[in-house]
Amino acid sequence: MKIIAINGSPRKTKNTATLLKKALEGAASHGAETELIHLYDLDYKGCISCFACKLKNGKSYGKCAFKDGLTPILEKAATSDAIILGSPIYFESVTGNMRSFMERLMFPYQTYTSGYKTIFGRKIPIGFIYTMNVTHDQMNELGYTQGLRFSEIDLKRVFGYFEPLVVNDTYQFDDYSKYLITVFDGDKKAKVKEEQFPQYCNKAFDLGVRFVQQAKILKENP
Repeated sequence: MKIIAINGSPRKTKNTATLLKKALEGAASHGAETELIHLYDLDYKGCISCFACKLKNGKSYGKCAFKDGLTPILEKAATSDAIILGSPIYFESVTGNMRSFMERLMFPYQTYTSGYKTIFGRKIPIGFIYTMNVTHDQMNELGYTQGLRFSEIDLKRVFGYFEPLVVNDTYQFDDYSKYLITVFDGDKKAKVKEEQFPQYCNKAFDLGVRFVQQAKILKENP
């Protein structure tokens, strides 16, 4: 079983990457082969609206025809048994690199038919780990949940199973005193990191375990 994680953060060792690694550790603990991919290492574009993936009897029907640094990653996604995405939240949404990846990942499989039916051909678990510096209450007040829901609906429609993990109140800076910041208390953030972030890491690990189990269920009950 192969499970890949896609890091949509420009940082490889901080919150989002750490949680994705924990999820893959959970998957590996149950026998899965895993791989972590950093989008910011790649040179690619979002969807260019060529519609080659929609052309009847076309050689690229159902797959992205545009060739760039994302092409091998899309090929890996097409054969994976589960996919876990991860991104920090910038301006109430995922990073631009993650958004561009999602366009290229989903659009070839989502058809312009009644109900926007998928032609992915099978069901696999796909998850999303969101990291953000706002609290759970602030997230709801600012409308983050509704904004993210649109992509979640598409991910579930295309791949058949979706599960999110929302990580709030994250620690952004190694030293808050070095930056002009008045809306966050660095000491409080450090305490949250010490007490709460390990719990999120455990949740990410458990998500990886569940995805191995769910992938097996979906294979047996397509």
